[in-house]
Amino acid sequence: MSDTRRKALGVCLVAAFMTGLDVSIVNVATPSIEEGLHATEDGLQWILSGYALTFGLLLVPAGRLGDARSRRAVFMTGVALFTLASAACGLAGSMPVLIVARLLQGVAAGVLNPQVSGLIQQMFQGYDRARAFGALGATIGISTAAGPLIGGALVTAFGPDLGWRWVFLVNLPIGLVLLPLARRWLPAPVIGPQQSMDPVGVLLLGTGVAGLLLPFIQQHQWPGPAKWLLIPAALVVLVLFVLWERSYRREPLVDLSLFAKRSYSLGSAVALLYFAGFTGIFFIYTLYLQSGHGYSALEAGLAITPFALGSAGASVVGGRLVTRLGRPLVVGGLLLVVAGMGLTILATTLVPGASVGLATAVPLLLAGIGSGLVISPNQALTLSEVPPLQGGAAGGVLQTGQRLGSAIGIAACGSVFFGALRSGWGPAFQHGLWVVTAFVAAALVVALYDLRAH
Repeated sequence: MSDTRRKALGVCLVAAFMTGLDVSIVNVATPSIEEGLHATEDGLQWILSGYALTFGLLLVPAGRLGDARSRRAVFMTGVALFTLASAACGLAGSMPVLIVARLLQGVAAGVLNPQVSGLIQQMFQGYDRARAFGALGATIGISTAAGPLIGGALVTAFGPDLGWRWVFLVNLPIGLVLLPLARRWLPAPVIGPQQSMDPVGVLLLGTGVAGLLLPFIQQHQWPGPAKWLLIPAALVVLVLFVLWERSYRREPLVDLSLFAKRSYSLGSAVALLYFAGFTGIFFIYTLYLQSGHGYSALEAGLAITPFALGSAGASVVGGRLVTRLGRPLVVGGLLLVVAGMGLTILATTLVPGASVGLATAVPLLLAGIGSGLVISPNQALTLSEVPPLQGGAAGGVLQTGQRLGSAIGIAACGSVFFGALRSGWGPAFQHGLWVVTAFVAAALVVALYDLRAH
């Protein structure tokens, strides 16, 4: 790996960390936002879920745009927009302004992220590509896990009035440094024939993804069962999208032949199911500690640190071993996560009081190690057979599945968690963890099927 490519990879990973961090960093700051801007429950929900919604909508079209035009230019556009949107979030004087800025932040993340996958496909081959995707998977996992800790530290350092603002403003220096470095080190575009952007495909896919995400994201804010009718309607739209892509005579938005590759189709399924469980852990654990046991934002973040540390260390190892061990490495990681969740449930049963954060440290460390052996290697295996020219769109589809899985998982965990609160915070948390474990077990079944087929 040459020095220039190593620097370019560093630029990509810092950008991926910045956008991944904002998935979870805001969770511990919501009490401060509620007090500072007199936010309603609906407003807070849009701050948390609106980012995920617009993030997921832009991934595939933006990946296609980067493949067809210039990944470097689209990457820099995403960084610039993310930096400006973060500034608007941090300086917002009212909830409507904060919500709009947060939605724009999600748009920027959706524009930026698929370029990272495409650039790795473009810059690396063979073992170096596996290591680079391993580093990307590690970055995604670590940024999500470290979000509550960093958010808690900022709220503690700057106080409840300014702390939540610095949760967003911390992105400004990062973005300002990234822009000139991206211009200098990312590869220049290869000028070729202009490709079609498939506007009908963009519209159909965006409508279908939005229809799938909205009922889960807004399940507590939209009363009544009518919202769930969006799901079958969205599935119909996605069927139309598939039919359109098959019949489109120019370059389609998504090359459906990618799903004929077992590594890509099954790896995408593992990612969707695992992220449904993985993201739900932080959502319910933060609520359990802060609301159930009176932990501060920083204490709640510190309680998650064992998971982040385990994920960080194992991701580095997983990225180096994936070319040698392949799918068995992912299977082993999923088994460790299931074991870690089971031990976490046991720990909360045996130590139900305020010391639960300490009691769950070792189980969460074990689960974090398993997570590092799942996200990083699965990212590398899923994209291993994707041609470089389709790297952005393929990475966008993979990340769309991750965002969809996150939304479904948080909704499922949250519903079970809040539904069980009448029995107490401890039983509610344990019920939520069983949902997490079920999603991870489903991902394990898919990984075992892939291993057996191979």
